[in-house]
Amino acid sequence: MSNVIKIKKGLNINLIGEAEKTIKQLSTDQFAIKPTDFIGVFPKLLIQEGDLVEAGSPLFVDKYRENILFTSPVSGKVREIKRGAKRVLLEIRIEADGKNNAIDFGAAEPLQLNRAEVIEKLLKSGVWPFIRQRPYSVIANPADQPKAIFISTFDSAPLAPDNDFALKGSEKAFQKGIDVLAKLTQGKVHLNVNAKAPATPLFTNAKGVQLNAFEGPHPAGNVGVQINKIDPINKGEVVWYLTPQDLVVIGKLFLTVKYDAERIIALTGSEVLKPAYYKTKVGANLESFIKNNVSEIEKRYISGNVLTGTKIELDGFVGFYATQITVIKEGNYYEFFGWALPGFDKFSMSKSFPTYLFKNKKFALDTNLHGGERALVMTGEFEKVFPFDIYPLQLLKAIMIEDIDLMENLGIYEVDEEDFALCEVVDTSKTNIQEVVRKGLDLMRKEMS
Repeated sequence: MSNVIKIKKGLNINLIGEAEKTIKQLSTDQFAIKPTDFIGVFPKLLIQEGDLVEAGSPLFVDKYRENILFTSPVSGKVREIKRGAKRVLLEIRIEADGKNNAIDFGAAEPLQLNRAEVIEKLLKSGVWPFIRQRPYSVIANPADQPKAIFISTFDSAPLAPDNDFALKGSEKAFQKGIDVLAKLTQGKVHLNVNAKAPATPLFTNAKGVQLNAFEGPHPAGNVGVQINKIDPINKGEVVWYLTPQDLVVIGKLFLTVKYDAERIIALTGSEVLKPAYYKTKVGANLESFIKNNVSEIEKRYISGNVLTGTKIELDGFVGFYATQITVIKEGNYYEFFGWALPGFDKFSMSKSFPTYLFKNKKFALDTNLHGGERALVMTGEFEKVFPFDIYPLQLLKAIMIEDIDLMENLGIYEVDEEDFALCEVVDTSKTNIQEVVRKGLDLMRKEMS
């Protein structure tokens, strides 16, 4: 292992509601694949309501890259194709039959295949969308040659699942997944671990990788930060990345010849009565997780973590890439002179409230913004939580005025919206910073294509 890379800038937000280290089998027959989870994909349907599918059956393709298939995570019947405004495809809902029938994609040893054969197998089975790229954080282009592939084995976001625990017993599939990745790049496969966590054989014994250790507050676990510290992205370069659970899915494809979309999802948050881990498949419905297991107050359901997750309704479904559900109190109230009260239960990075003295205190935060949107001004707060060698405020303003050259010069290729999540937390202007960054990335992708 190389030297420990220390991240000094950042912020840990300690919340109540960490998942207990027990894995329960989720009981549900309702699943959905949401095209809205895939940035830049224009879906072209391949099925109709009432069609029978198996795990690995094609559901839709990307209209402009028809070699990229999106397949069913379970066997059963297509129950509903849900559309939104202007007939935008929102969800393909599948009712599982419990038989776990799956398409056989054929036995293959990745180390004995060439790159084209490995890519073809990943594309046909529908597991290719698990591989994403920087810049832009979109599904990787199979025609590209990435200079490296990154896997962050730990997540430093609030209440994030413990991958060491979730992937226990998946050693063979994990290693097989790494063997697959080795065929996809002529560069290194970087496996990044938490220097403060106990050494886990699943990660430390992995062969064919460059093992890197990171230490520091959130966002030390963000793959964007890790890429920036190890092998920064310059204009014209591409890096691929994926999560440990997604890597296991790829490994299982080559071990079992089937698309096994198993997911270990952490149900977390202050409004969950018994937070725990659940074993299910990609795209499980939310209601099956929280039935008789949440408080009675009005709540916000989030697919993902509180910083970067997506709001979902009670009848909604967990996102394709999500390994966490967070349930917190809805902050639909006004505080009278809230800024003038002592605030013993309020989180603060600054010295506004006395809680800054208690570094390990856990909070039950809600969605209240405690103020309205105002002018975006220079405060110096962003730089305290943003570990990139980039000027964050200047980059945001360049995005807002759509100055392509300035965005390039200020490092737009190196960042993703999740890298700005803490800036959004400490921002006194209450600006939707992540939304701004995504618009900038989409603009660059459009201009460069």
